[in-house]
Amino acid sequence: MSASISTKEIWRIAIPIMIGGLAQTLITFTDTAFLGHLGVVALGASMMAGMYYFVFTTMAMGLAIGIQIIIARRFGAQEYSKIGSIFQHGAASILIFGLLLFMIMWLFSGPLLDFIIASDNIYAGAMEYINVRQFGIVFVCFNYLFRSLYTGLSNTKVITYSTIIMASVNIVLDYCLIFGKFGFPEMGIAGAALASLIAEITATSFFFIYTYIKLGKREYELFKPHGMNKELIINIFKIATPTMFQKLFSFSAWFIFFIMIEKMGEEAIGISSIARSVYMILFIPVFGFLATSNTLTSRIIGAGHSDEVLKTVFRIVFNCILCCIPLILVCLFFPTTVMGIYTDDMVLASAAIPSIYVICGAIIMQAIGAVMFEAVSGTGNTNAALWLEFGILILYIVYVWMLTNLTTKVEWVWTCEYIYGGLIGLVSMVYIKYANWHKLKI
Repeated sequence: MSASISTKEIWRIAIPIMIGGLAQTLITFTDTAFLGHLGVVALGASMMAGMYYFVFTTMAMGLAIGIQIIIARRFGAQEYSKIGSIFQHGAASILIFGLLLFMIMWLFSGPLLDFIIASDNIYAGAMEYINVRQFGIVFVCFNYLFRSLYTGLSNTKVITYSTIIMASVNIVLDYCLIFGKFGFPEMGIAGAALASLIAEITATSFFFIYTYIKLGKREYELFKPHGMNKELIINIFKIATPTMFQKLFSFSAWFIFFIMIEKMGEEAIGISSIARSVYMILFIPVFGFLATSNTLTSRIIGAGHSDEVLKTVFRIVFNCILCCIPLILVCLFFPTTVMGIYTDDMVLASAAIPSIYVICGAIIMQAIGAVMFEAVSGTGNTNAALWLEFGILILYIVYVWMLTNLTTKVEWVWTCEYIYGGLIGLVSMVYIKYANWHKLKI
């Protein structure tokens, strides 16, 4: 592998991951767009339940990212035959972990959501959603695993295929099951959850079949029996555990953000539900470059070119910002049109526009900060990534708490994203430039 990573190579990896990032984003987008026409309570309930669900899945995402870092390192070092064993041990870990998450949701979702949500109407809707959606969590865990496999191998086009399948199934079933079209029952919020569940199962099935056909006989030895390797399991969890907790803390902080906003009233949570969906659409390019930053950092180190990391990360940041600008301009110049996708209530739409303006600027901060931060994880020092983000999240939560008690304007609360993006970018750049991570072995 050459010492320098080209812009073409960055985009070759990032574009399919961006499209892959559409999967979960499109589920949120279609749920929000369809449920927005049922009213503010349906919007708020699906958003709170969806955020609660993501808090659980993010730990599986962290485990998968840990596996991805190790696969990318072996790929960079051209140790291809070791990848199958890593994948199989990761799959066993993901299965056990997914079942554990399901049991926790099954037993504790009712009391937890009752404690968290102030509105009885939103609580009832959230439980209607989560009672169905929780059955998909094991499938989501495996989807994360397969995306990490293909990202670690820098072969990300399959993620595009899975996304098209997943999004298509979800959109069609959302329309049928929420509103009772084409002979399907009218299920409302539960229909959105069932559509998402079926879409997740479909994507997992596709990944298994595609991987067996395309990679089954490759040098990676994915389906060759590998014996139990205690050292490999320890290494996977040594890398992945800090990432799991880092993702848990990160998404939990965002969940806390929405809990605090929910206390401001049903209109405030309705506005933020729309803002969150738009934010996730704007975040799609960032998502693609996050995984690219993580993977290329690990791959470059594995190939023995640690001195190229910072230059490559800056190049990734620049391209990420370029990719974000068109979506930002659409939101800035056509906010009313964007709002019309989500709601027929013009009062709610007008109230949400200031928050949309705020997140347009925040996404630039994320393009810088989050991409830099993923490079920290890519070095393999996931413990450093965990503690760097943990400290910043404490400041983030304090900032949100202060604003939700000082103002009734939701858009001011959303400025917390500037605080997070700016600080995480600054500390990550200092770490990459000055910390002693170059000789870390994973």
